[in-house]
Amino acid sequence: MFRYIARRFLYIIPMLLGISSLTFLIMQLAPGDALTTMKLSPDISEEVYNAMRARFWLDQPPHMQYIRWIQQLFKGDMGHSFLWHAPVTWVLRQRLFNTLLLTLASTVLGWIIAIPIGIHSAVNQYSWSDKLLTFVAFIGVAIPNWFLGLLLLYLTVSRGWGFPVGGMTSIDFADFTFWEKTLDLARHMFLPTIVLTTGIVASLIRYMRSNLLDVLRQDYVTTARAKGLSNRVVINKHAVRNAINPLITIFGYQLGGILGGAALTEIVMNWPGIGSLMLNAVQGKDYYLVMGNLLIGAVMLILGNLVADILLAASDPRIRYE
Repeated sequence: MFRYIARRFLYIIPMLLGISSLTFLIMQLAPGDALTTMKLSPDISEEVYNAMRARFWLDQPPHMQYIRWIQQLFKGDMGHSFLWHAPVTWVLRQRLFNTLLLTLASTVLGWIIAIPIGIHSAVNQYSWSDKLLTFVAFIGVAIPNWFLGLLLLYLTVSRGWGFPVGGMTSIDFADFTFWEKTLDLARHMFLPTIVLTTGIVASLIRYMRSNLLDVLRQDYVTTARAKGLSNRVVINKHAVRNAINPLITIFGYQLGGILGGAALTEIVMNWPGIGSLMLNAVQGKDYYLVMGNLLIGAVMLILGNLVADILLAASDPRIRYE
């Protein structure tokens, strides 16, 4: 297992080089750059414009810009943001916590709700509760997150539900006590968390139900019941343990997409996270900010898959990585 993990970490370097080079190439295909609009301003002289291009290596060929960025990256520097006029690491740090807070809360809540419901739906197949839960799950899968977000915003404003419709905190947040800050943050998180959790719960219910139904039809489950084991022991100790393996793989992918998976929801719900930041960065051709974010996302995806593989090996003794 140790050799397997070491090899996976070694694979990260060539994968990140490939992802970053492809991202940089795609960004270069767009006409102009982040400083193009500066040239149109009468307040910016030609000398200042040329100095700015030289400072950010925009006066060099694209491959040299990429090589210089890679050299800085190995020193722990992701470059300088054109739009924010600050280091990329500092800019990402301002929004990273906001996105992690929202996505982690939604993921944990989604798993806590979906797994028991999926087990109940599979054990009571074709019952009225199974049909109702299946119908609700299909609706949750079919409705896009952005549309559900807009619907909740409309209902909040029209019905006067009292939940904030944007932002992360109130204006006078700094004057609150600790518990008042916690409550204010929870109120602002409520709507975007509901939007993200709905999609997670709807998909996981279907996965859990389908996997558990397949396991319940296996011969060893019939044998366990024939030996006189109670239905609760058969399901919880034998069936669920084998049915959960495919969901562990899904959990790894969710960890990998924990930074970018909420982008549309953040934009629609006006949550100050990575999603809205990257939208502005792409529109403003902020090369290094986009590449820095995609680099972190790629690392999260690789580590998420690695965590899923390790959890699979720990969950199922039949699985070993050599």
